[in-house]
Amino acid sequence: MPISFTPVCHLAFTFIGGDQNIDVTFFGVRGSTPCHGDDTRRYGGNTSCVGLSAPNQPPLVFDLGTGLRYCGDKIPATGPFEGHCLLTHMHWDHVQGLPFFVPTLRDGANFQIFGPTQEDGRSVHDVFEAFIKPPMFPVSVTSLPGTFVFHDVADSDFHIAQMQIKSRLVPHVGNTLGFRVNYESVGVTYLPDHQMPQDGSMGITDGARELCEGADLLIHDAQYTPEEFTTKSNWGHCTVDYAVWVAIECGVKKLALFHHDPTRSDDAVDELLAAAKRRGEKHGVEVFAASENQVVSLPCA
Repeated sequence: MPISFTPVCHLAFTFIGGDQNIDVTFFGVRGSTPCHGDDTRRYGGNTSCVGLSAPNQPPLVFDLGTGLRYCGDKIPATGPFEGHCLLTHMHWDHVQGLPFFVPTLRDGANFQIFGPTQEDGRSVHDVFEAFIKPPMFPVSVTSLPGTFVFHDVADSDFHIAQMQIKSRLVPHVGNTLGFRVNYESVGVTYLPDHQMPQDGSMGITDGARELCEGADLLIHDAQYTPEEFTTKSNWGHCTVDYAVWVAIECGVKKLALFHHDPTRSDDAVDELLAAAKRRGEKHGVEVFAASENQVVSLPCA
């Protein structure tokens, strides 16, 4: 049965604007670990965090990587914050930003986090309590000023206000979710960590396919080159070629190459993007490489 999560109240909010658009804003686009330097300045070095703003809907973010700190800078400081996170999994590069998300440090803040139960049965709440506490962090998550409400989801369908949310377990290392958000006529899919077949072939699980089919925007893992994949085939990720194949196979309109390897320079990303764009254009897919502060606007009409 579909689950409905409707906030009691929420802040009128957009990450950048657009009354009739869904605006998707990239705050962190790297995988594995933050990086910085002149060679990664253009695409950015923060880890996974993407904001989604829909007309008259509460704030929504995908993942809680180090980009979440900069997401918080876009949220007005007036009134109590109420927002939601769709969390794919518990790896450091997807959760490390939570204690630095300033809107949740204000009185009356309420942040609801939807993520996967662990293979050993621990809940999302259990995991956050285990790693946001001394000695790993100065205070526990329950000591932070805001209220955090954790929801365990798997192959689930639910609502956040008028946004339809679909979560499906996808191949990675440990229990990992992909998400799709549908609002009015627009569908946005988020698959930042997605294990392709380890033999290097092209194939997709039923759950991942369900998330991707006909999406207006697919944000997809694109961490490796084919050469890198040969030695990292069981690390839970995929090649740029695989990301493009998924987009073509599933009839996606726009593909954002995401979760760039921390060792990948901006110039190297450009080279991978050029080949991916050429292939995507032949099949009607617009391909781009996600960069920090980039905004993609998708008309709702």
